[in-house]
Amino acid sequence: MIPIVGIGAGLVAALLFSVVITGSPLAALLYSAAPLPIFIASLGWNHRSGLFATAAGALAVAVALAPTGGIAFALIIGLPAWWIAYLALLARSDAQGAVEWYPLGNLMVWIAATAALATVGSALVMTTDYETYRSVIARMIEGLLNEMVRSRLVSLPAGIEVGELAHSLAPAVPLGIGASFVTTITANLWLAARAVKVSGRLPRPWPFIPATILPRKALLLLLLCIFLTPLGGFLGVAATALAGALLAAFMFSGLALLHDISRGRPWRGPLLISVYVALVVMQAVLTPLLALIGLADSLFGLRKRAALPPPPTQA
Repeated sequence: MIPIVGIGAGLVAALLFSVVITGSPLAALLYSAAPLPIFIASLGWNHRSGLFATAAGALAVAVALAPTGGIAFALIIGLPAWWIAYLALLARSDAQGAVEWYPLGNLMVWIAATAALATVGSALVMTTDYETYRSVIARMIEGLLNEMVRSRLVSLPAGIEVGELAHSLAPAVPLGIGASFVTTITANLWLAARAVKVSGRLPRPWPFIPATILPRKALLLLLLCIFLTPLGGFLGVAATALAGALLAAFMFSGLALLHDISRGRPWRGPLLISVYVALVVMQAVLTPLLALIGLADSLFGLRKRAALPPPPTQA
């Protein structure tokens, strides 16, 4: 049963991954859901289903598109989904027989790490020469900027050349890609876990998500990334991508803190509605603020003084 489920999930994921070549907005949305079948198979039928799904999906993409496409599927979609699902179901028992499941904060750090690896993997599939990679990214940014200027969405100051600006922005692109991968992986994991829970196949109890807090080692890892980013090359790409991914993980931790400290408060509804609306309208402003809140929570333990005790069980 496990191989059949895994192969089926892999073929569905391969189809979702492959439609991105059409370039339509719907295709981009379907592409972002490509890890979902692998998550569902891994969480509901054992992590080995995720490995079967990764192998089947990579083979299908390689045959239908190109061998490099199969490698990209495995590095960007399949292996990250399998590994995160494996960790999500990891548990250990103490001497009294109580089961301790893998902490959500540590899981978010791994999500950030896999997002950075997926970013680097997608770059290496494109080219193994860093200068070529940077030129391709710069050309993509230049094309986007030219279109925005032509549509009068933005206006560049006098003396600023589009090509020059594009080349200066190119090294920062992995920051955004790493952050976007974290959002995609986290959203797909949550949707898959919900679906598997509804079916009654989720092996672990539903965790108390608002209690999610990143460990302090994530702060040290972020500082290391900031130190390595200026080195350039693909090492700099990896460091930049991991920095963006960690900042996105801290953003989710900051959002969890707001959910946690507002439990039982009369202002909970207005606060959360305002935050989510602001995330849509002023994402560039609120996302860094939430990341700073998550950073401060990991460093100072803010919720220990402000949040109510967590509920004993989760439905």
